[in-house]
Amino acid sequence: MSEIIIETKNVSKLYGVRRDEAAELLRGGAEKSEVLKKTGVTTALYDVSLRIPRGKIFVIIGLSGSGKSTMVRCFNRLNRPTWGSIIFDGVDLLKLSNQELLEFRRRKVSMVFQSFGLMSHRNVLGNVAYGLEVSGMGREEREKRARESIALVGLEGWEDAMIGNLSGGMRQRVGLARALANDPEVLLMDEPFSALDPLVRNDMQFELLSIQRKLGKTVIFITHDIDEAFRLGDTVAIMRDGRLIQVDTPEGMSTNPADEYVRRFINSADKSKVLSVRNIMITPVSLIKPGDGIDHALRVMRKNELSSVYAVDGQMKLKGILTLADAMRAKRESLDLSEMIVKDIPSTSPDASVEEIIPLAAESSYPLAVLDNEGRLQGIVTKASVLSSLI
Repeated sequence: MSEIIIETKNVSKLYGVRRDEAAELLRGGAEKSEVLKKTGVTTALYDVSLRIPRGKIFVIIGLSGSGKSTMVRCFNRLNRPTWGSIIFDGVDLLKLSNQELLEFRRRKVSMVFQSFGLMSHRNVLGNVAYGLEVSGMGREEREKRARESIALVGLEGWEDAMIGNLSGGMRQRVGLARALANDPEVLLMDEPFSALDPLVRNDMQFELLSIQRKLGKTVIFITHDIDEAFRLGDTVAIMRDGRLIQVDTPEGMSTNPADEYVRRFINSADKSKVLSVRNIMITPVSLIKPGDGIDHALRVMRKNELSSVYAVDGQMKLKGILTLADAMRAKRESLDLSEMIVKDIPSTSPDASVEEIIPLAAESSYPLAVLDNEGRLQGIVTKASVLSSLI
C-alpha cells in the first residue's frame, strides 16, 4: 500500500471564456488580479501539485480567495479541474464514470462542512445514519453503525435529540459522526470549526486529533487560522491566489519559511506550540565524567565561564550535574566528586514542544537536559533559549 493516498499533478481551475489566454499569462508569472483584469478569467487554482500522506492530517491554509476550498472540493470531484490530474490510490478521479464517482463518494470520502449541513426534521441518529440509508444499507445495520459513530464523537445518549436542541459544538460533532459512519478512507473538512466559539473550537480540535490517532484516517483540513493549522497538521500547505506556496511540517515551515509572504503569515502563530526542543537546545560544552577529579571539574567550569557541569559516562548517558558550590565544598572537605553529583535533575526529549517544557524550565534551578530514548545527553535548554524562541 502506497504511503501517498492522493496526488495532484498541475491542477488548475479557471472560470471564464478566455482560459487559454489566462493560462498563458499565468505561466508568465502574472498575478490573479492582472489575469482577471486582462481576460475576465478568475483563477481559482493554478498548477497545484500535492502529495498527501496516508493516515495523516494534511492541512491547507490560506486567506479568502487563496483556492483552499476549491482545492478540497477537487478531491471528491465536486469541482472538476480545468487541467491536471488527481490520483486517488492509483485511480485517476477525472476518468471515473458517473456511477463510479457516486460509489467513490459513498465509500472512499466523506465531507464535514462549516455550516454543519444537518437536517432539522431528523434527530441525531437519523442525521448520522442518513448517508448509510441513501446507500441502501438496512435499518438495523445502519443504526448500529450510526450509534457507534455517535459514541465515538462523545454524544452517546443524545441519539434521540433533535438538532434544534443542540449547541453549535454538539451539531459539529453530529456532522463529524455522520462523516465517519460510512468508514471513509479520507475525511474532507472545510473550515469545520470556524463558526464555533474559542473554547468549543479547542475542544473540537482535541476531539479530532484523538479520533484521527485512534482510527488512522487521512484527514484533509481547510482553515485560515495558522494556530489551528499548526496544532492539527502533520503537514501544512500554504496557498495564495490559487497557487501553492509551501508544503512542510509546522516545525519546518516555522524555521524555514519559503518566502516573505509565508514568514508574515506565520508571524502571528504561537511558536511555542510549533517549535520542538531540538530547535532551541544548545550543545553542552561543559562535561565531565564521574571519575574525574574536582580540580578538573573546576577547570572545565572556569574555561567555559559556567557555574555547573554535566556528568556523563563513556556512552554520553547522563549521570547528573555538578554545581560550582558543590564542587568548592568537595574541594574544601576533600569529598569524592561522584558523591556531589546531583542525579535528580529535570530532563526532556528533543521532540517535546516548547509549550510543554515552559513550566519545567521556569521552575528548574538548572538548564533542562535533553535526552534521547537511551538516556544519552543530546543538548541543554536554558531559560534564555526558551524566551528567545518565543520572540
